[in-house]
Amino acid sequence: MPPYGPEMTCRLDAVGSAVQQLFGYEDLKQLSRGFPSKVLLLPESVESTGAVVYRCSLYYLCRKSRTLLRYDLRTESMAARREMPHAGFHGQYPYSWGGFTDIDLAVDETGLWAVYSTSKAKGAISVANAFVICGTLYTVASYTTPNTTVNYSYSTESGHGRALSIPFQNRYPYNSMIDYNPARKQLFSWDNYHMVTYDVRLGTV
Repeated sequence: MPPYGPEMTCRLDAVGSAVQQLFGYEDLKQLSRGFPSKVLLLPESVESTGAVVYRCSLYYLCRKSRTLLRYDLRTESMAARREMPHAGFHGQYPYSWGGFTDIDLAVDETGLWAVYSTSKAKGAISVANAFVICGTLYTVASYTTPNTTVNYSYSTESGHGRALSIPFQNRYPYNSMIDYNPARKQLFSWDNYHMVTYDVRLGTV
């Protein structure tokens, strides 16, 4: 549905106290040039780098809350809101780099996920970043070490986790977001003001 084509890439500047603008780019080339084709003013402020676009809606965390919001991009209006019971928020249990990343949203082939910790779990998700592929959660050991690892996986189907040591590179060492794009089979990251993509090749480990 125009102007949201299959190559559309969205960007949120998630630093600041009143982040409410969503920028849409026709494709990655337009993003690299810095010329959005669409700019939307969101009705409520955004917190953290964990927002995602899924099924033509933007899902994001409302500032200073554990409330998840769904903003419909077709109607350009708020469509739903849901409280995340017991989830840490606004710096209680963030990823190790900070940034109020207590609740991180992810999309894969199976649907929409929320990655977070609670007071009962005592902040167990204390890693640099995490992403989900085919229903499996993966964590990254460091956001600043240039040559780090994907160090853990957790299968949401079996409920089992395992330690890993898969090489991962932070190319501009301050990687504040990593997410999987199931349509392009790539990881997208925001690394020290650079958008970096990683090709994904799945196999058994």
